Amino acid sequence: MQNIRTFALFMARILALDYGRKRVGVAVSDPTQLIAGGLATVPTAQLPAFLDDYFAREQVERLVIGLPKQVNGQESESMRYIRPFVAMAQKRWPAMPVEYYDERFTSVLAHQTMLDAGLKKKDRQDKALVDEISATIILRDYLESKRNLI
Repeated sequence: MQNIRTFALFMARILALDYGRKRVGVAVSDPTQLIAGGLATVPTAQLPAFLDDYFAREQVERLVIGLPKQVNGQESESMRYIRPFVAMAQKRWPAMPVEYYDERFTSVLAHQTMLDAGLKKKDRQDKALVDEISATIILRDYLESKRNLI
């Protein structure tokens, strides 16, 4: 019976964002929060409307935003664009928890994933695809980190 109650707690998705100045990679978990998958790449200016629409259709437990850090662990310059979005998100969706998750090396991993998948050079140069895969990696790593705490 305890397993049924625990499973019932995980019936909402988690959304992860690889936030950039021009576009945002978006990934989503399945409702059981076990699997991360790419959802879309959205122009940054259209992200609030995209999220409004998605939240209206799907139950989402939280937003996970990639935290860009330099190799030395300090936040990168990109945070000056991310912080205003997070502040807006907390006002626009006050019941939605927002959490940062370290995104170091996700672009490198995304490129490696594309190579491993056998994508052609032209497809590997698609920055929107790189952003979506990066968001998926952020979410996958976030979900794994939460499982390791249980």
